[in-house]
Amino acid sequence: MVMTLKKDGYIPRLIDDELRRYLSVFGAVNITGPKWCGKTWAAYNCCNSATLIADSKGNYQNRRLAMTDPTLIFKDDLPQLIDEWQDVPGIWDAVRYRIDDAGRKGMYVLTGSATPNREGFVHSGTGRIKELRMGTMTLFERGISDGKVSLKGLFGHPGLSFATGDAELKDVIDYTVHGGWPGVRDMTSDASLEVARGYIETLVNNDISFDGVNRDPAKMLRLIRSLARNESTVASKKALKRDMTENPDDPEIADNTLDDYLSVLERLHFTDFQPAFNPNMRSSVRVGKTPKRHLADPSLTAAAMGMNTESYINDLNSFGYLFEALCVHDMRVYAAMFDGKVMHYRDGDGNEIDAVLELPDGKWGAFEIKTGAHEIDDGARSLLKMDRKIRDQENGRPPEFMCVICGMTNAAYIRDDGVYVIPPTVLGP
Repeated sequence: MVMTLKKDGYIPRLIDDELRRYLSVFGAVNITGPKWCGKTWAAYNCCNSATLIADSKGNYQNRRLAMTDPTLIFKDDLPQLIDEWQDVPGIWDAVRYRIDDAGRKGMYVLTGSATPNREGFVHSGTGRIKELRMGTMTLFERGISDGKVSLKGLFGHPGLSFATGDAELKDVIDYTVHGGWPGVRDMTSDASLEVARGYIETLVNNDISFDGVNRDPAKMLRLIRSLARNESTVASKKALKRDMTENPDDPEIADNTLDDYLSVLERLHFTDFQPAFNPNMRSSVRVGKTPKRHLADPSLTAAAMGMNTESYINDLNSFGYLFEALCVHDMRVYAAMFDGKVMHYRDGDGNEIDAVLELPDGKWGAFEIKTGAHEIDDGARSLLKMDRKIRDQENGRPPEFMCVICGMTNAAYIRDDGVYVIPPTVLGP
């Protein structure tokens, strides 16, 4: 298969191989993810033709053709990219029928920055259209991590002992707030935060009505700010609603409105959820089921809060949550390469694990995420305490390994108690 549409300057992404693998198995792949994360260019990289539904050429000719008859946009050179297909939801069923009729694999790559309401779809696409989630760039893709330590490889209990170089706090904060948008890769962190602020402004003033429903930009902005203040927490809807009252004059948001606005942000891939993990302990142990809330990229959190590198230097408590968000963001991308899941754990006794990496066979590893090297001992103690608690249970399945991801450590190594210590700048899939 000769690929002809690869863009000059394309930065290789971790999903590239996964996309090609799925195209060899399924008739189509639907790449989902936040706007501007690189979906279209990744699709160009493996397609021979393209139809851009949102292209304004010819008075939006492609969109008008698709609305008249979705089959009019199909081309003979396959795979074909159909970008922003959700603008004309009927394309989904047309693609599905086309795949059934041809009986071929690797025919189409769909990309979209919003998830339409699928109640009107005739078919789900199961078995024919594979969904592939894409996020913003990881530290590994940005060239900040050298990937010497494989996330999956930790299950093999590798021996680690090498220097990683001195880590300056300003540098750690800088690469965290910078964000992983491909278009800001060569910008300063301050410039990239300007882009993130513009991203939020565009979303609030335009994108939130993508489904034709009018919504209040001011209320949505208050919700985004509340989500940013509650980054990497299990804040309830009630807590978000209370937190949205930033000023005495702010009207309270109705419950059904809050539900709708949260759903819109999820459908726009602006928010991510880190589900809760249950290590199969006895029923008397109350295990939390609430997911942690994250925005799609740490830069969005910083921008929504009006923060930058300098302000986080003066508020390291807030930065701790942002650094956790960065590490979880990257871990989720790495884990997807081997069908792993990244979750979190908390129970009624106050025990918590920042991140749990689970393999399809049920094996799992436990992670605490700390900014400063002086916090490594606390992180290790927390992990070891949880490990002992699980081992005391008759049916408990303890972690295969424990690890503290630390921003300020100058080495990757194994402590005497068996806990790994790794900076995010050496972590890869």
